[in-house]
Amino acid sequence: MTEFAPRFCSPAQLDTALREDGYAVLDPEAVAEWIGHPLDDLDAMHPDWDTLPPDDYLKDGGRYRQRRHACFTVANDALHLAPHRAHWQPVEYNALHGGMQRWFAPMEAHTLVKPAWQHLMLSVARAASALRGAQTWYVEAHQFRIDTAGGIGRPTPEGAHRDGVDLVAVALVGRHNVKGGETRVFEANGRRGERFTMTQPWSLLLLDDARVIHESTPIQPWNENHGGWRDTLVVTCRAKAFQGDEV
Repeated sequence: MTEFAPRFCSPAQLDTALREDGYAVLDPEAVAEWIGHPLDDLDAMHPDWDTLPPDDYLKDGGRYRQRRHACFTVANDALHLAPHRAHWQPVEYNALHGGMQRWFAPMEAHTLVKPAWQHLMLSVARAASALRGAQTWYVEAHQFRIDTAGGIGRPTPEGAHRDGVDLVAVALVGRHNVKGGETRVFEANGRRGERFTMTQPWSLLLLDDARVIHESTPIQPWNENHGGWRDTLVVTCRAKAFQGDEV
């Protein structure tokens, strides 16, 4: 299958692209500029993905996903770690896994105090404020590894979806010995869509969750004699409250 490269924008173009197109993609060098840290600082976090515990909530019976989870609030450009909590989505946004509390393992404490991590979270929250107006943001971060141990891995088993938040950010952290994993972004109320494959570590996709739906296609190993994996970081910003809390 032909792979299409993303249409990258610069940090200066990011807010306009989000407003006009509903999504924007930064290449790794642009992400480093955007958060004010070299790529080496982001790469230093990648070993965390090697020790993610299994996701025990997959309703399709799969064992191809590992993950960790953390929650924060951002107010007045300050990041605060929230008490560990369950991840919850309504069935309207996640028909497969919605409507239940999913208690994932917390992210490693040593990662959450890294300046590069904190500035990445703050930069995502600033993008949400540029899109919706400055306010307190309820931020959830998810570390994912999708592997091919069973022959195929599904990054989005729920299919094309919205997350029920204001802004979604998806970073490709790395991929090894896999084909597939194409990102697809569609207008929520229209016909226009884009598809591309993120291959560069720390490429970053940002989505206006009210305007677009998104998914990633399954992955398979290039060399079937060796395992493969695709690592991502998903960060969401929601106004007023975490999902599942009364507003």
